[in-house]
Amino acid sequence: MSFPPLSPFSVFLSIAAVGFVFLLISVVFGELFDHIGFDHDVDMGGPGFFSGRIISVFITGFGGFGAVGVHYGLSPMAASALGFGSGLVFASIIYAFARFLYSQQASSRVDAADLLGQNARVVVAIPAGGVGQIRCRVGEELVDKVAQSYDGAPIQENASVRIAEILGETVIVKKP
Repeated sequence: MSFPPLSPFSVFLSIAAVGFVFLLISVVFGELFDHIGFDHDVDMGGPGFFSGRIISVFITGFGGFGAVGVHYGLSPMAASALGFGSGLVFASIIYAFARFLYSQQASSRVDAADLLGQNARVVVAIPAGGVGQIRCRVGEELVDKVAQSYDGAPIQENASVRIAEILGETVIVKKP
């Protein structure tokens, strides 16, 4: 049994089909291939250029535009160059769009520096020399922290305080 020779058109279409199948798999099941080392996030600021979806878009663009080039009379080498350039353009567009979407994500992380100097309310009374709990608003977030009095004096529940220092997960508060 012998197979008929493959035309450049069918090779490019096969490449596009493989890229599209991998793209569908990564859209439906997530970034399967990124867990085995294909994605190289340098700054952890979003998807890397070598993520599975970006590579799948490149392969699909390469195959699709290569097939179009061969169909319109380009040699396989010229069609490969067209496919490569088109794949890079589409992969770059998807990469830029993914980075934009990633940058729009909100974070509920509150840094210690954001707490320093904030006004807060005591929600669990702070006994003399002991710890209680305060609540303050940082942006749109309500933050509860374990608190100690700056001078060791007791502070009653519902009192207003200001965060003066931060020691690990504990904040040191003063009455204003």
